[in-house]
Amino acid sequence: MKKLCLLLLIAFYATGFSQKTTDTIRSKKLGIEREIYISLPPSYKQETKKTYPLLLLLDGNYLFDPVIGTLTYANYWDDLPEIIVVGIDQRNQRDTDCETDAETGLPDAQGTDFFEFVGEVVAAVQKNFRVGTFKMIAGHDLTAGFANLYLYKDKPLFNGYISMSAELPTNMEENIPKRLTVLKKPIFYYHATAEGDLPAMKDRIISFDQAAAKISDSGFHYYFDNFKGKSHYSMVTSAIPNALYSFFASYAPITTSEYNEKIAPISSGFVDYLTAKYVEMESTLNMEVTIRQSDFRAIEAAILKNKAYDELGKLADLAKKHYPKSMLSDYQRALMSEKTGNYKKAASSYMAAAQKDEIGPLTKGMMMDKVEEMKNMK
Repeated sequence: MKKLCLLLLIAFYATGFSQKTTDTIRSKKLGIEREIYISLPPSYKQETKKTYPLLLLLDGNYLFDPVIGTLTYANYWDDLPEIIVVGIDQRNQRDTDCETDAETGLPDAQGTDFFEFVGEVVAAVQKNFRVGTFKMIAGHDLTAGFANLYLYKDKPLFNGYISMSAELPTNMEENIPKRLTVLKKPIFYYHATAEGDLPAMKDRIISFDQAAAKISDSGFHYYFDNFKGKSHYSMVTSAIPNALYSFFASYAPITTSEYNEKIAPISSGFVDYLTAKYVEMESTLNMEVTIRQSDFRAIEAAILKNKAYDELGKLADLAKKHYPKSMLSDYQRALMSEKTGNYKKAASSYMAAAQKDEIGPLTKGMMMDKVEEMKNMK
C-alpha cells in the first residue's frame, strides 16, 4: 500500500496532475491485487497547502472517465471545486465485492472484506495526498446499493453519497432513511432512477425517496432525480453532473441572476454579503475556499454603483487576506481614496499597488497610469 502510493505520488509530479494514473494495490483484507485509478486536481502541485475533497468511485472502471469529464468542464468555469478522484476497478468482481446477506442486508463473504478494503484505500489516499474532510462515494446499481452500507456505521466514512439506479440490499429502502434521521454528521445524498430501470428496482428506489424526502434535519441535504427517456446505463451521464452540482451548489460564484436579485436591490452591506456567502459555503461544505476574483469585482461594481465608497476599505482588508501578494488590496484602497477626493493618497496607494503582483485585469502599467492621472487631479 505504502509503496504504491509513493509511486503514484512521484508519477503525478511527473505528469502534471491532470492525467488518469492506473496502478495495482495489494489488499490485506482481500489477499489479492486490485487495480485502482487516481486523478489529482490541476492545481495540486502549485497549491502546496491546499486540501481537496475526495470522491471515491466504485465501478471505477466505467464511472471514472465520465466523472473526470464533468469535473474538467466545471473546473474550467470554476463552477465546482477541484476534487481528488479515486476509482476502484471492479470488472469481473463486482458481484462478489458487493455480496450481502439475504436476510440482514449487511456485507457477507467477500463483501465483508471489500467493505474494509474501501476503508484501506481511503486511509492510504488520506495519508499520501492532501485530502480534506469532505469525502464522497459513488456507485451504480449493485455498487450504489453497497455504498449505502457505510451509512450503517455510527461514524460514516463519507459525507456524500451518489446513488445511481441502486440495487438496494434487503430492507435498505426502510433502514437507511431511519439511519439518516439519527446521524449527527452532515450528510449529502443524491439518489436517482431512470425510466429504463427494472420496475422492481425502481419501486424500491421510489420508496426510499418518499421516506428520505420527509427528513427535515438541516444537516441532511437530499436530492433526487427520476430521469425520463433514459436507460439504466445512459442515466449515469446525467446523474453525475446533477449530483456534483447539487452537492456544491453553494460553491458557485456570483452569477448575473444572484447579482440582480440579491445584491443590486441593497444599498449597503455589500462586503458583509460577500463574507457571509463564503462563510456559509465553507460551513456547508466543510472546506476552505478562497474568494474568487470575479466575486471581488462583482462587489466592487455594486459599491461603485451605490457610491458606498467607504466599503472599499473593508473590501481591501478582505483582499489582503485572500490575495496578500497581489495588488488587489492596494488598488481598492486607492480607488476608495480617488472616489472620496483624496487624490494624493490615491496616487500613493496606486504606486504601492504597482509594486505588487498583477492579478486578473489589474496590471502594473494600469496602476502607473492611475498614478499619473491622480497627480493631475485637483
